[in-house]
Parts: sequence; C-alpha cells; structure tokens
Amino acid sequence: MSLGVNLLAGLVRQVARTLGTDWDIEIVEMHHRMKVDAPSGTALLLGEAAAEGRNISLADRSDRGRDGHTGARNPGDIGFASLRGGTVIGEHNVIFAGAGERLELAHRAEDRGIFARGAVRAALWGMGRKPGAYTMADVLGLEA
Repeated sequence: MSLGVNLLAGLVRQVARTLGTDWDIEIVEMHHRMKVDAPSGTALLLGEAAAEGRNISLADRSDRGRDGHTGARNPGDIGFASLRGGTVIGEHNVIFAGAGERLELAHRAEDRGIFARGAVRAALWGMGRKPGAYTMADVLGLEA
C-alpha cells in the first residue's frame, strides 16, 4: 500500500519499456533480519513491472540464484539480490545497466506508517466509485 513503491513500479515499467533489452535489469532489496522470504513481495512486484515493460514473463526471465562460477549474465534476464540484516523496514533499488551508463531508481521505507497512509488514501479515492477491481496504479493515476 506504499504510494512510493507503487509509483516506483510505474516508473520501472516505463523505463524498461523505453530502454529495451540492451539494458540489464537488477533488483537489489534489503529488509530486517527477521524477514523469511526472498526476494520480497515488493521486489517481485518491481520485477513484474520490469517484465511487463519488456512484454516478457518474469517467471521465464528471473535470475535469483547466483553463487559461485555462474558464467556470463543471460541477456534479457531480470536479476534479484536479497539482503537481510538489522532492523531495515525495506529498501529497493532497481538498476538499469547499459553500455557506459547506469540508471538507478530507489525507494526506502523509513516508517511502517506509510502503508497505513497509502491504505487511507486508497480508501478515500475509492469513496463514491462504482464497484470493481482497482489497483494502487488506479489510485495514483498511472498507466499500466
């Protein structure tokens, strides 16, 4: 329900669509030491946004298992790295790496209250709307 994460997903989708497959995509995320899943749901949301931007399936192009001698990166894959430690609420970096340049988009959650504030904004946005299935992208006025 974070407004920032949902806006970041929209930006990732647009950048992936614009830059195309000549640019590598890596998603690096960090959470507190007690988190049990990796990659996080937010990292997967960002990976899905990147895959949508490229019109590919994340399930087919996700690279989550780099350890040891892995060989060269597969062109077009979307890589994930998950870090765990301390009391970090959530940090997500989406890196677009091209020939001779790099673009990084990031979000850092500093207070869990952001999720409640996002939920309240969504509820207020939904007041008076016709019944249906809406997403945070609708709340923020983003194109899918």
